[in-house]
Formats: sequence, C-alpha cells, structure tokens
Amino acid sequence: MKVLVIGSGGREHTLAWKIKQSPHLTKLYCAPGNAGTVGLAENVNIGGSDLDGLVRFAHSEGIDLTVVGPEAPLVDGIVDRFKEEGLRIVGPSAKAAQLEGSKVFTKDFMKARGIPSAEYQVYSDAEDAVSDLKAGRFKFPTVVKADGLAAGKGVFICQDLEEALDAVNAVMTARQFGSSGDRIVIEEFLVGEETSFMVFTDGTNLIPMVPSQDHKAAYDGDTGPNTGGMGAYSVDFLLSQELRDQIMDQIMRPTVEGMKEMGYPFEGVLYAGLMLTKEGPKVLEFNVRFGDPETQVILPRLKSDLLANFDAMADGDLSGHQVEWHSDAAVCIVIASEGYPGSYPKGHEISGMAMAEEDPGTIVFHAGTDLKEGKTVTSGGRVLGVTSLAPNLQAAIMRAYEAVNKIHFDGMYYRKDIAAKGLRKLTKD
Repeated sequence: MKVLVIGSGGREHTLAWKIKQSPHLTKLYCAPGNAGTVGLAENVNIGGSDLDGLVRFAHSEGIDLTVVGPEAPLVDGIVDRFKEEGLRIVGPSAKAAQLEGSKVFTKDFMKARGIPSAEYQVYSDAEDAVSDLKAGRFKFPTVVKADGLAAGKGVFICQDLEEALDAVNAVMTARQFGSSGDRIVIEEFLVGEETSFMVFTDGTNLIPMVPSQDHKAAYDGDTGPNTGGMGAYSVDFLLSQELRDQIMDQIMRPTVEGMKEMGYPFEGVLYAGLMLTKEGPKVLEFNVRFGDPETQVILPRLKSDLLANFDAMADGDLSGHQVEWHSDAAVCIVIASEGYPGSYPKGHEISGMAMAEEDPGTIVFHAGTDLKEGKTVTSGGRVLGVTSLAPNLQAAIMRAYEAVNKIHFDGMYYRKDIAAKGLRKLTKD
C-alpha cells in the first residue's frame, strides 16, 4: 500500500515511524516532512495548504491512502477534496472539523447536546467583551479564547481584569491570530487535573486510545505562556477504567452521535482535552486529529498495526476491529528553540541525536528540523520530541532526561518537570 502522510512536525514523524512498521506498506511519502522523516519516507516538497498540489501528487503516484496530521488542512476541507477526486483519505470533513476550527461552534454544540463543559459567553465585538468584563460578569481566573485556529496559542488564562482586557485586545484588536479573532469565547475557569483522551472512529464505532497528559505552559511549574505542548506522558493509571467509561459514555459517544445526527459524520481521530473536575470530566477543547506531543507517547505504546486501523477507517467500518497496547509508560520531552512560543532563531546545528537513540527504549522525533548541507538544523519553535518507554513512569522519566542531556543546539530549552504530576499522583494513590 502506498501511503502519504501530510505535515512536517513531531506528530507526523511519529505517524510515519509507526506506519513504517506495517507489513501492508509498500511505499511511504511525507509532504513536506522534516529531517527525521527522511530516513523513513520520501519527502515531497508540498505544503499542507496546497490542496491542488497534494491531489495532483496523490493521483500521479497512485497513493492508496492519505493520512492528515495537522488541523489546518482538515479545516480547509482536504478530506472533502480528496473524496471528490476518488482518493482514499483518513480524517473528518470540513463540516466535522468545525469541532476544532470554531470554538463557538463547539461550545454551542456541547451545550445543545448536554456534553459537560465550562459555562461561556461569545463575543463578536471587543467593546461588548470589555464592557462585560469591567462590569464584573466573570469571576477570575477566567479564560479568553480566539474562535478559530491559533496553533495552540490562542487561549489566555487570565488571573485578573487587566490580563483579561489585554487578552481581548491581543485577539480582537491587535489581531495576533488574524481572522481567528473575529469572535472570542470567554469562559469559566475549570479547576482540576488536565488529561488528553483520543479515539479512533468511523463515524459510528469508537475505539479508545490509552490516556495521556500534555504540558502546555512553556516553563516549569506550569508557568509562562501557553505553547503547542512542551511534553507529554502516557501511563495507564492516569485514568481509571471507571473514568474512561464515563468519558466514553458522556463525552466521546454523544459527540460522534451528535455530529452524525447533524449530518456531519465525524471520521478519523477525535481528541478531547479534558479537565477532571469535582463534578466529573469536562471538555476544555476538541481537536480533530492526533494531539502533538501526545502522539509521541501514544503511538509508541500501540502494539497493533496503525496502518490497518487507518485502512478500516478509510473504508468507514471499524466494527469488529480491535487494538492492543503495551503496558509500558511513555514520556516525551520537547526541546524548543530559545524564544518559543514567541519569535525564535533558525538554522542552529543539532548534535547528539544518534547518541540519545543508542538506548533502545528511546526515540527522537523531529518537530522543527531541516537538512542543510548534510547537517540537521533547527527550523521551528518546537525542535525535537525525545520519547522514552520503560516498565514504570519513574524509569521512563529518567531515561528520557538522560537522552535529552546528550542532545545540544544553541539556545535550546526544555521543561525539567515533565510527568512530575504523574509521580505525585502515584505517590498520593
């Protein structure tokens, strides 16, 4: 089977790494890929926004299945376009991708379906939002969100009125996220532990994945600005079976069923960012694809053939399909460029990756890398995701940080407390 993976980040390198292990694969392409996918696939210089170019390539190379990594092409309608051309592809339609593409759509959808989430108010005028904030309509801390896609950075947790007014200004007036700031959502701040939960779905049947936990804040202790994710871990004790069943029954199934009833059947990977509150799990956000860096800890734990899974999803029938998971804990440490999530330099040479991977339990996934004159250099804010597996969480953490310490590039930084919450949870339990 000829497979095309669309995207250039750590998630796409991980997808390519796992698909490469399938006995059904004959040829793998990545568009555009990165310095890490070079060893697994043929990189093709076509960006995810070039739908015409991707369609032409899929036709010319006889691609049997396309897997979309990032959210933007999904929201732009790449699945609809490929299907119109008779090309097989995994992912939701543009209508279904509104679950990530519009926070307003999603909040209204959840409210109508009784899916637990935070209380909220929508604004299309900055003056109205400012007026309500000054009038004391919201308790602090409160959350301000840009409506559309913002690369994981359009969410502001505001501790007081001044921060909330700054957030509204940044999104709606300064337009830091472009048209994503046409509308904002101001919502209740939920208290609890954050968890990521993903499922495979064909629009009717759902197969849950193992749970994971992301670390969004840039610096240790969950301080600093929000990022696309500075690391993640996956271990079975993150969620009890009772909680997993509750999430499936109250959130994931009602969402898939609700989208189908609306005429927007959701096919692909559905991701729920959850807060485990005293009242039970509540949805912070939906993503319509694999999370990043959650993918870097989920797929290394997948024992089953991912390509066979994708093939069944593309056929629209996961019934009777099962997946198996390794019991090992997985930890991913993201190494970022100095300045991220703001502006950052590019072109710094990276060393030590081969040494880090001498440990058979460690994989270095490339996120923002490029090849220049035979050398691997930085090209993004999040540069590498160093993932390690071990029989228990403490051993996985130690293994991952030992690997990180072998890698170097100028200005690199990373959090020193990835998965520390998991250790505290283990000690508490």
